Amino acid sequence: MPSRFPLTISVPADAAGQRLDQFLAAQIPSISRARVQQLLHEGKALVNGAAAKPSLKLRGGEQVTILGEPQPPPLRAIAEDIPLDVVYEDSDLAVINKPAGMMVHTGAGATEDQRNRGTLVNALLHRFGSLSGVGGELRPGIVHRLDKQTSGLIIVAKNDVAHRKLAQQFSKREVKKRYVALVHGWPARDRGTISTAISRDSVRRTRMTTRGSRGRSAVTHYDVRERIASQYGKFALVDVRIETGRSHQIRVHLSSLGHPIVGDTLYGAPREIRLGTALRPQVMPSVLRLDRNFLHAAAIGFRQPSTGDWVDLETPLPQELVDVLKQLRTEDGS
Repeated sequence: MPSRFPLTISVPADAAGQRLDQFLAAQIPSISRARVQQLLHEGKALVNGAAAKPSLKLRGGEQVTILGEPQPPPLRAIAEDIPLDVVYEDSDLAVINKPAGMMVHTGAGATEDQRNRGTLVNALLHRFGSLSGVGGELRPGIVHRLDKQTSGLIIVAKNDVAHRKLAQQFSKREVKKRYVALVHGWPARDRGTISTAISRDSVRRTRMTTRGSRGRSAVTHYDVRERIASQYGKFALVDVRIETGRSHQIRVHLSSLGHPIVGDTLYGAPREIRLGTALRPQVMPSVLRLDRNFLHAAAIGFRQPSTGDWVDLETPLPQELVDVLKQLRTEDGS
């Protein structure tokens, strides 16, 4: 979009019969037709000094004056009727068991056409109506987050006071969270702490890394619950507790040990889990697939923001993860 306004464009004779919005979109290729229409609706594009509709048919010879940039209205989340598994609720907050595959909220770059459909925030607004506004209009009620392909417990604030008190608990590392993960291979020790800093990967921007020089501190504790020697290879079921809440923290920390989470192809897990080459595929499925990460936020503990009472909540593994464990633990695949 040109940076100097007003901008005047003369309509040539050979443009006669064109719609005004089509003509302007062709004349200013740096902006879309939708933004041209927005300019016209805001009265920032005039034809011979007067406001005009996008559908105006040009005759040739007109002077079109553009007065400035269009100002899109701020995006805000909208309610959508999506079922929710509400584990706990009071006047200040709710705790939701989020399924894998659901984003918590839309990204800041979403457009009006694709805005936050199917997110947790959409479902929350339909269920509760009013939520805390501390996080902004795209993230009402959201105190913390879970990755899209991670399931489990997430706290949602209903009012601003509760939101700030809960956020303070997270900031002071007073909230207790336990995750369950299934990783490839067997960790060398039954328990350990990973404290390597985490930063954005400079090459693959969708990833985080422990190899950067300017990472943020991150602390992850793990305990091996079960070592599984299956027909598909070795796996470990681990309990994970985190002191910090960095993006992808558990995923990148476990991967840094050489034990990526099952299903997490972004951090090195294979897309398919295959039987050993010497085994007969007619006895067991030759390939196991999991269309999500085997990472579940199984438990959370926090203080109720109004009363100060401690709240402990747990939720079991979802069925698709239970089925994977059953398959790995079964010798004949039955």
